[in-house]
Amino acid sequence: MRLIDKALELIHSPKARFIFLSNRGFYDHMGDRKYLELRYKMMAGKVLNLDNPKSFDDKLQWLKLYDHNPFYSTIVDKYEAKKYIAGKVGEEYVPRLLGLWNDFDEIDFSSLPSSFVLKCTHDSGGVVICPDKNNFDYKRAERIIERSMKRNFFLQKREWPYKNVKHRIIAEEYLSDDSGEDEGLVDYKFLCFNGEPKVMYIGNDIKDDSHEDFFDMDFNHLPLQMGYPMASVCPKKPRSFEKMKEIAQILSKDFLHIRVDFFEIDGRPYVGELTFYQNEGITLTTPPEWDERLASWIDLKCVKKE
Repeated sequence: MRLIDKALELIHSPKARFIFLSNRGFYDHMGDRKYLELRYKMMAGKVLNLDNPKSFDDKLQWLKLYDHNPFYSTIVDKYEAKKYIAGKVGEEYVPRLLGLWNDFDEIDFSSLPSSFVLKCTHDSGGVVICPDKNNFDYKRAERIIERSMKRNFFLQKREWPYKNVKHRIIAEEYLSDDSGEDEGLVDYKFLCFNGEPKVMYIGNDIKDDSHEDFFDMDFNHLPLQMGYPMASVCPKKPRSFEKMKEIAQILSKDFLHIRVDFFEIDGRPYVGELTFYQNEGITLTTPPEWDERLASWIDLKCVKKE
């Protein structure tokens, strides 16, 4: 029945057909601008304005096309970014690196601790979490990593910084929170503009129950939404909120716009990653006044168009 349901969805949903074909390389040879306009229309149901960008989404998609600083590839490379972040704010705020390999077959699992995390340096997703090596499914891990290693993340979303990132695998330390909280690790994501964190949100990616809550830099809850409802219970303020702001300011200093992601372990913030395009530039921000405000913080005149 699942195959039948999937086939019916592909027949009746242009969006589902687009995603299916895009994931299989059907649009790989399409020019970046044409592809981004098509993808946005399919995913958001709206038309991009790339000639005179006004909305937050318009500007993020415009940056994909024209803001091509080679250094951005260092920022999105999960191996290189660790060194960059540690150099800026200190190694104590970065999950410890356990290994770097070019292929899954190169990994010496006997040298890894009992718990660890595997990631590909060039991709989004494709993460393998191992809380206990005694119960680790090596075959499943291999399938996930090999699939990720073959994926060209740039071609799917045309996020230019990923175009030239080398495909590699890293292992990093497995971190768990012993604070007694029952919600597990939580992501805290700071949207920064010209070196200033302006908005932070706390998201939950649980299937069929995703939600996001946005806050200003005094942790006042905002009416802002980007496609997901707010949580029924307002999330707690992280203990290291002020330190997160400080680190986000340092790491975003040299960028027109960037998102700095954290998680918190026993009151200490760890930087997860740095991201240039919120929700791949399909944020569907509401209400309109907040879309205008976010867009106003990105001055495209500062970009040397390439």
